[in-house]
Amino acid sequence: MPFENIRFEQADGVAMITLNRPAVLNALSMPLMAELDDAITQCDADDEVRAVVVTGAGEKAFSAGADIHEMAGMAQDELDRRQAKRGEYTWHLATCRKPVIGALNGLTYGGAAVLASTFDIRVGCERTKFRFLAATYGRINSTWTLPTLIGMPMAKELLYSGRVVEAGEAKAIGLLNRLVPSGELLSTARELAALIAKNTPAMVQGIKELLDEGIGASWQERLQMERDILSGRLKPAHPREGFKEFLERKPR
Repeated sequence: MPFENIRFEQADGVAMITLNRPAVLNALSMPLMAELDDAITQCDADDEVRAVVVTGAGEKAFSAGADIHEMAGMAQDELDRRQAKRGEYTWHLATCRKPVIGALNGLTYGGAAVLASTFDIRVGCERTKFRFLAATYGRINSTWTLPTLIGMPMAKELLYSGRVVEAGEAKAIGLLNRLVPSGELLSTARELAALIAKNTPAMVQGIKELLDEGIGASWQERLQMERDILSGRLKPAHPREGFKEFLERKPR
């Protein structure tokens, strides 16, 4: 079934998802979120997909956040159901087995900042700006993601205040992994995705699983989790396979 609110492309192990409502700054309507969720489900199920890049259409915004016009016309019970469904979609994106890279091409506000905080890697440009807006309009979010990215003190500041975070500050505090000129944004994100896609997919996905599930565990517990997965379902390759090219190039 073709998508109406996103664009989906796939090549060389990398899936590219573009939020495609530029006329409304890629506002996160429920139809868009449902399509994004379907695309993530497709990526998770397809062994050919080894990394995912998510970006926004246009030059102004990755996404300005929730579709306020959509929400304004809803009764409270509809809003409650919407919020619950949005939570499911966000959790699914956060727990996607494949690494997800955000190419944040502009405003990343409100619900879009929440989405971005679930990505594994965030690449920004001079147009990138974040706002974690929930407290400004009577909600709470991002308490489970933001502290792991930028630390508790800075997470408190951004969540309490709802202030704008410009691109330079975002890079300095760790909210962005990379800050590049806008003309290089997509190529940088694709290059990172391609680099990931060249590696052993099961091991990349295992690393993601261990890093995410180990949040809050002790060092020793995390070490044991790593040992358990390597002695169980993700047994390491023999050095003859893992270093095959090296051994063929430099025989003893």
